[in-house]
Amino acid sequence: QEPLVESGGGLVQAGDSLRLSCEASGRRFGENVMAWFRQAPGKEREFVAAIERSGGTYYADSVKGRFTISRDNAQKMLSLQMNDLKPDDTAVYYCAKTPRTAYYATSDYVMSQKSYDTWGQGTRVTVSS
Repeated sequence: QEPLVESGGGLVQAGDSLRLSCEASGRRFGENVMAWFRQAPGKEREFVAAIERSGGTYYADSVKGRFTISRDNAQKMLSLQMNDLKPDDTAVYYCAKTPRTAYYATSDYVMSQKSYDTWGQGTRVTVSS
């Protein structure tokens, strides 16, 4: 499997912004769904955002309107712009990649952790109140 490396986490105050990045390797970066998941202390890992091959995006209700996911296939980079951060956003954020997919995906597919076969090591985001 080709590794994913996240960066950009840190300690910020409520209302601040952060931009997470995920650098991938391999020849077929643009031929899959890429996503961000997060795991808060004491909680299960949850879906945050995903972007499919067509560029279509999906967001968890809790981050809709505040977070923006994007991908640069030429640079093999996935990003997550996080604005108006809240203490509830505190978590370790993971980048994930599916195997090669169709041009359009379904919401059930992109939101399920079982769809992803490659995960990064995570980057920690802490939002203080």
